[in-house]
Order: sequence, then structure tokens, then C-alpha cells
Amino acid sequence: MLTKIGFLIISFNLFFQLSVVKVNATEDGHLRFEDIYEKIGYQSVEDELVKFENHYVENLNLPLKLPPVDFTHHFGRFNDLEGEINDSFEIEYISDQIPENHYKVDVRPIKYKIPVKEQYVVKKVRLEDGETANYMNVSGFNVLVFEKDHWQYMLSVDNRIEDKVPLEKLIKIAESIE
Repeated sequence: MLTKIGFLIISFNLFFQLSVVKVNATEDGHLRFEDIYEKIGYQSVEDELVKFENHYVENLNLPLKLPPVDFTHHFGRFNDLEGEINDSFEIEYISDQIPENHYKVDVRPIKYKIPVKEQYVVKKVRLEDGETANYMNVSGFNVLVFEKDHWQYMLSVDNRIEDKVPLEKLIKIAESIE
């Protein structure tokens, strides 16, 4: 329940932030993704990764593979909230052409991991390194949760592209972390 509530809160928070943000439109009237995401704290992945690594004085390895769908934008955000228990690093991959092409990587220290409730787990899988990963469907996203090198990773993909990014592809992405 806590996990599902956590994802719902994060989803609602992002929706709320996107709905109240005033942004500049392009000449043809389209909203710019860059402006929307910048207003809610997203910056370049590289800059936010450096902030996260400096905060924890530790390197963070990210997946080398991406889902086999097209993305037009990617943004990073280091959530440095009151008390380390809520600190996390996020990467959003999105497409302004195909809204369902949405992939997210969330990382936090294992000591502050989000607990996974068994009733939300669709399937448990074993990764190449022997770690167990939990596959869940939460708030319209298929999520693979696993631990590696002192971090808890959550790889989330919009369930509307499940045919293009099935569980097996998420596992390959998880296993691409070196």
C-alpha cells in the first residue's frame, strides 16, 4: 500500500506541478517541454547527476541501455528534500510527438528505499548479478524495482508501450548497469 501511495503521490505531484506552471509557447502555439520541466526542477541529466553524486560522495552508475522507443527529450532532477530519507535522483525520457513514449529512472540509497509491498508485485525475476527484481504495475506504469551497489533503482515505462518494452526489455536495461 505504501509503495502504491508513494507512486500516486509522485504522479499527482507531477500532474499538479505541470497544471499550474505558466510557460512560454512556441510560435506555433505549442508548449515547450523544456520550459515545463525546468519550472518543476528538472535540468540537464549531467548537472543533476553531479549534484546527486556530490551529495552522497559516491558515483552512481546508470543503465547504459534505453527502451527501444523514440524520445525527444530527457531531463534529470536531484530531489534534495528536507532530510535525506526523501532524497532521490530522477531521469525522465519523454517524447513530445508520442506521449506514451515515457520512461523514467528513479534512484535512491538503499537505506532510504521505498518498501515494496508483495501484493503489488506482478512477478519476481532474478537478474544476472543474482539480485531479485520486483515487477509491478502502478498508476499506468510498469515498474522494475531492484537494488545494486547501495542504490535502489526503479525503472518505469508507460504501460501503453508494454508491447514494445515488455518485462524482458526492462531486465536487459537493468542488467546494463555496470
